[in-house]
Amino acid sequence: MTQKQKKEMRQRASTRQLMGIKELTDHGVKTLNGEFVVYLIRPDNLSVMPEEAVRNRVLSLTNLLRASQELYMVALDSRESFQHNRDWYQERIEQEQLPAVRELLRKDSAHLDKIQTGTASSREFALLIKADSKLPLDQPQLVQIEKRIHGCGFSVRLAQSQDIKRVLAVYYQQDAFTDDFKNYDGEGTVKECEAAEEENR
Repeated sequence: MTQKQKKEMRQRASTRQLMGIKELTDHGVKTLNGEFVVYLIRPDNLSVMPEEAVRNRVLSLTNLLRASQELYMVALDSRESFQHNRDWYQERIEQEQLPAVRELLRKDSAHLDKIQTGTASSREFALLIKADSKLPLDQPQLVQIEKRIHGCGFSVRLAQSQDIKRVLAVYYQQDAFTDDFKNYDGEGTVKECEAAEEENR
């Protein structure tokens, strides 16, 4: 296959194909490397806990996860990043000649810093556990794993469909601008048009 043919195939591929995802399941994803179940973990109140207590929690979770055959952990911001905006403001401040405009740009940049600081606790950890192809995980097993992680002192929940889409959006694009992710581009517009047609009948 030539480079041109490969490029054409890549251009025709869907977003899921480019990411290597076959299908989104109720609590995870099916990929070319197997099915993964996703848990969302939040390390609540770690900043106010003694160092020894934090170490014990982490050690407890480490020992639990060590028993799993294959798993992955992803640390990410659970909301959008303002880094591009901050870089743009910095560049504009350096270029701007007028002191009054420079001051306004500094204030805008400081406002973004304040927002970023306010959402500093919006840190999220996604734990991906690979399901055995011969013995897939059933609902009681999924709940049992969730209880074990919770027993280590962490807030945890089994990811739902919208959670998985949000985690993928943050992981691949570093941004999540919505809480309602559609399955297909333009899905919301199509539904609105269908609803409008239904009203006109």
